[in-house]
Amino acid sequence: MTAFMVALVLVVAAAGLLRWRRPAWYWMTFGVTLASLRVLVRYASVMDACGLTVPPSRWRLALARVTNRPVPESRPPRILRFRPTRTGLVLRLGLRPGQDAFDIAAASDRLRHSFSIYGVTSREVRSGVVEVRMTGYDVLKRVQMPAKLDTRPLRVPVALREDGSVHYRDYRAVPHALTLGATESGKSVYQRNLVAGLAPMDVALVGIDCKQGVELFPLARRFSALADNPDTAAELLDALVSRMEGVYQLIRAEQRITADVPDAEIAADIWDLPEHLQPVPVVVLVDEVAELALFASKDEEKRRDRIITALVRLAQLGRAAGIYLEICGQRFGSELGKGITMLRAQLTGRTAHRVNDETSANMAFGDISPDAVLAAIQIPAELRGLAVAGDSTGGWHRIRAPHTSLRQAVNTCNRHADRTPALPELAPFRPELTGTPEAPVPLSKTAPATA
Repeated sequence: MTAFMVALVLVVAAAGLLRWRRPAWYWMTFGVTLASLRVLVRYASVMDACGLTVPPSRWRLALARVTNRPVPESRPPRILRFRPTRTGLVLRLGLRPGQDAFDIAAASDRLRHSFSIYGVTSREVRSGVVEVRMTGYDVLKRVQMPAKLDTRPLRVPVALREDGSVHYRDYRAVPHALTLGATESGKSVYQRNLVAGLAPMDVALVGIDCKQGVELFPLARRFSALADNPDTAAELLDALVSRMEGVYQLIRAEQRITADVPDAEIAADIWDLPEHLQPVPVVVLVDEVAELALFASKDEEKRRDRIITALVRLAQLGRAAGIYLEICGQRFGSELGKGITMLRAQLTGRTAHRVNDETSANMAFGDISPDAVLAAIQIPAELRGLAVAGDSTGGWHRIRAPHTSLRQAVNTCNRHADRTPALPELAPFRPELTGTPEAPVPLSKTAPATA
């Protein structure tokens, strides 16, 4: 008996230590079992307490009356699927007649407290079916990306969502995006993750960094074109517009709309072209867009209008030509001048890190979701990298990118420098490189180089 008590104390102590120091390990060893039992045993009572049950139907009441049985109880949603994951639990629920997906979403906070789970989110899979994701611990406190990731073209895993799933930047689904964030909010780390994720792919990277290139020029070996001042940026954007027009001419020449051509083979963008004719897709990263919109003289105003016009044209027409925009800045609103709101309307993807005022959050999510605005202004200053991501559908998530140092991003870009395409239209803007490193530089004096 004494040995059993000692072993029990050791197990409890180990569980407590893991929960404090390694919550992910605790969840995989103890937490997932305890939480599963808690949810399955208390499911009916919790659903009833949260108002997520429906009274028995008339035919069940009539059957109970005829057979002289007790009145049947109210019924909760059916559990169609129950699946533990490395970060929590996933329940797929079949709704009863009269229930709605909004009922589950509105009760998510009550379910979180009732089941003693860190977080609960829900989404409607299809009519009458709702998926509830329960998170066992704070996955955003120490971000650990899963080993298996989706590797489809132009789909970059950049962050982890609060429900434990991976947040992807999918350029095929969301061509253009806006990223906002105050100084020291983690915006640069998010951008590094994006570049590091794009580096192994067959894509041309174009950068505009008006902070004299301090953010993007260290990654120059993987960039097909770079600009570090507004004058060069204006010329670079004009070259991109010319490339876009040339790609449209190629698509037009290959459409071949005749009676014997199947509908699926009619080309409307670069992805419909034969593989040997497909132009290389281009991702344009603009760091601190306000520097492109500010002016102090008449000449600078003309340059500014030229830049904004080119950006608007690329945002409106660039998707089919394989040109995608990634706009970053601290603020992005009408005070930057004419054409800015027109550009923002074309930026479907929205990501907001910590902002200093509510107006900045409204710039990102005011036309999407008021709840996302509230979530963006509540990001604490000590949690760098925490952000709110949404799109034009109104859906949004809290995300956090894993910390990627500048050295790690440089090593990744150097390793994949051979994938950098030389685009003829952008040749004058190709960054000048001096020497080629034989191997990635170690991250520290003692640690070996890692990916």
